[in-house]
Amino acid sequence: MQALHTAATGMAAQELNVQVISNNIANLRTTGFKKQTAAFQDLIYQHIRRVGAQASDQNTILPIGIDIGGGVKTVGTPRSMTQGTLSQTGNDLDLAITGEGFFKILMPDGTYQYTRDGTFQMDNQGRIVTAQGNPVQPTITIPNNASGITINQQGQVSVTLPGSTTSQIIGQIGLTRFINKAGLQPVGNNQFIETPSSGPPQDGLADAQGYGTMTQGSLEQANVDVVSEMSDLIAAQRAYEMNAKVVTAADQMMQSTSALFR
Repeated sequence: MQALHTAATGMAAQELNVQVISNNIANLRTTGFKKQTAAFQDLIYQHIRRVGAQASDQNTILPIGIDIGGGVKTVGTPRSMTQGTLSQTGNDLDLAITGEGFFKILMPDGTYQYTRDGTFQMDNQGRIVTAQGNPVQPTITIPNNASGITINQQGQVSVTLPGSTTSQIIGQIGLTRFINKAGLQPVGNNQFIETPSSGPPQDGLADAQGYGTMTQGSLEQANVDVVSEMSDLIAAQRAYEMNAKVVTAADQMMQSTSALFR
């Protein structure tokens, strides 16, 4: 019975939907996390009577047809790149982006990855690095005798050196944009890599045209709405249960049919 297979596709789709929602909720407190949603499409149809076909010898046309659907399939888990709220931390090297752009990170193999997580530290060479020790681009080294680290909205890093009463700019953190930022591929550690779907990276400066601004001493929180995720979770659970009911009903119908031949 086709209903069994159709309901099975619905159960598989809702199982994946729950997995996506659970990942969103699990990353509720992950800095710079961008939530995902599950996108579905209906499967191919079996056309019992094609709409628009000839209905009689008098050349009448069928105004409606009989189409039996094959169920549902998952076509993607698109990521929402909307802005998350900013949370103040007071740490000098914590940075949050408001608007477009990603921090560019140099990896040990010479490739680049991109992140909205501005939880930066200073390594033993004085470089501004991520929690994994990978330098932010362009690489900025803070002198070991410097004090009063400030980073303005444009990403300019300034420090006060001994014997001076004024701050001095020692570098500028850049931002990178993508034509289709939702096309970036997540690789863990709050970081993404470019793909053919994202388009090539476009390096620039914060507060320039098309780029966002930086806020020192703050971090961007995940853009996950707990209330909407919980309501989506309940809806997915109910949809799964209804598909399971269809399986049960189809099984009972088949049992009834089998009983007729005993």
